[in-house]
Parts: sequence; C-alpha cells; structure tokens
Amino acid sequence: MTHSARAATLKTDPAYAAIRRSLDYYYGDAGQDAAMDALYAQFVQAGDLVFDIGAHVGDRIGSFRRLGARVVAVEPQPLCGRAIREIYADDADVILVEAVCGASEEPVTLFVNSANPTVSTASTEFVAAADTAGGWHQEVWDAEMRVPAVTLDGLIERYGTPAFVKIDVEGYEDVVLSGLSHSLPALSFEFTTIQRDVAQRCLDRTAASGAVHYNRAMGESMRLELDEWVTPQTMADQIMALPHEANAGDVYCLAVPGR
Repeated sequence: MTHSARAATLKTDPAYAAIRRSLDYYYGDAGQDAAMDALYAQFVQAGDLVFDIGAHVGDRIGSFRRLGARVVAVEPQPLCGRAIREIYADDADVILVEAVCGASEEPVTLFVNSANPTVSTASTEFVAAADTAGGWHQEVWDAEMRVPAVTLDGLIERYGTPAFVKIDVEGYEDVVLSGLSHSLPALSFEFTTIQRDVAQRCLDRTAASGAVHYNRAMGESMRLELDEWVTPQTMADQIMALPHEANAGDVYCLAVPGR
C-alpha cells in the first residue's frame, strides 16, 4: 500500500478526527505532490539524509521519500506521531523522533491547539503574538503537555549530517537553530508576519553558520519567489516589507550554490 493510500484510510478513522483536516489538505492532491517534489528536488537527491523538524502529519516526509532521501522526522504531538507511524509503517528509511527540537535536551511545554493542531507550538511568544494579530482571533491553545526535547546537534551526532533540514515549528524556529553548531549545505525555516523578529534571528543564526544564499516560498505555493538568490540582509528587508496578509512562508538558505 502506498503512503497516500495509508493516509486515505486514516481519514475515515474516528481516532484521527482531530487531524482529519490536515490529512485531507496534505494528502491526495497529485498536483501539489508534484510541485512539492519539484521544489525540494533543488535541495535533495537520492541517498541524501534529510531532517524534517515539525513533521506534523508527514506530507513532507512523503516528498523526501519520493526523491529517494532517508528521513529523520521530529514531531512531538502524539496523534501526529501515530499517523506518521501508520502511514510510513513499512518504510525503514523513515525514523520518527517524538520530541520538540530546541536549544537543549531539557523537556519543554507544548501548547496544543486542539481544533487546529498544525499551529501547536512550544513558543509562548507565538501564542501571545497570535492573540492580538488580525486573522488569528479564532485560534485557541487549550491544552499543554510536557514533551521530550532534542537538538539539531544531537540529531546530527546520532544520525549524521543532513543534506537538507526543513524547520516548521510555529515561532520556535530560532530556538531550533540555537541548538545547531554545524554548517549545513541547505535548510529552510518557516516565518510569519506576526513574528518578523523570529525571522530576523533565524537569518542571523543561519548566516553565522555559513549560509550565504537566500530565497523564499510563500504559504503553500511550492515555488521559490525570487529569480535570483539574495543576501540575508536583502531577505530581512523583504520580509519586513511584506504586508501582514502575506501571513507566512519559508526561507531557503544555502551555504553553497544550488546542487
């Protein structure tokens, strides 16, 4: 059974009702899958190791596997982790680490949005920013749980140096990067217009670790916005200039020219 077929079976399982919207959105659209593969193929080749930090229900895992990469997926939410285990049950090249990725290996508090688990977060600042931001009024973080933590350095020590790291952790991206002391070929981090300061800290950290070329994709467009890669300062200026309604995107960082 394919990964998409396994995901389809979960959509009808009442046990996964809380993440049904995510499963519906992220699985079953062949066109979106193709666009995602084309985007990540610029950074990932067959045989590469990839870290998926904030894997949620694992759609990016599927793309990385279609490209032939081995994947270490980090996801702290129990139901999302259960879905990943079900969808990739027969895939020895997918390793699930059920934890938050952060600055240290001390357990952290995860703030859970039961109605919209995709925006669950370990960042109190993200919750506070959303509380007063237009377009976010409907979001409620109604539960908390203590979860284990890992660092990027610890993952590298255990599994090896990845060719690409995708980081999407709802305002905790700068904390994830604070646990990295290695230079990496390529990575991406999510940013939001309600926390541009987090994006600035991520740009500072990635530049300090050796990244020199930057681009971005907005929302779920699955395409790079810029025809030419830019400096971290130019990327910072562009993010500051985005309208609030732009909401979110991903910054792509390269230490070397495209592969």
